[in-house]
Amino acid sequence: MIVVSDTTPIISLMKAGQLELLQKLFGVVYIPEAVYQELTENEVFSEEVRIVQECEYLYVEEVDNEKSVTILRNFTGLDGGESEAIILADEKHSDVLLMDEHKGRQVAKKMSITITGTIGILTQAFDERMLTKEDLEECIERLKESGIRISEKLYQRLRNNMD
Repeated sequence: MIVVSDTTPIISLMKAGQLELLQKLFGVVYIPEAVYQELTENEVFSEEVRIVQECEYLYVEEVDNEKSVTILRNFTGLDGGESEAIILADEKHSDVLLMDEHKGRQVAKKMSITITGTIGILTQAFDERMLTKEDLEECIERLKESGIRISEKLYQRLRNNMD
């Protein structure tokens, strides 16, 4: 399975204490250079830098077609990480793109790229019995406490899947 990720699902899973779900569910996750830079050079994520740098299942890949990235950024207003993640997912013919941002998801859908986000990952892990109902509740609380912006509608969908 080929999986490409944007920045936010990785940060969210780290904040929830569940980054290892990426390896358990997908084995390897590819991230474009711009996402790696966002994860390792932004002072906001300083606690996560070491984790990302030492993570054996996050593979950094350069995008082949930088012109496509530039065009996507200019016409959609997406940031570098989102744009590179979408282009890398397209170039690698990925099975799934991990992305939470609404605008980026809309663009990826128009390009026929399959998408899931943090809530989808947690739901899949629960469905595959990697997480208990209590684990999921704890993840939700950690995400809320850390300021990760996920709509109440998505939290409710996750809770509904626990029943």
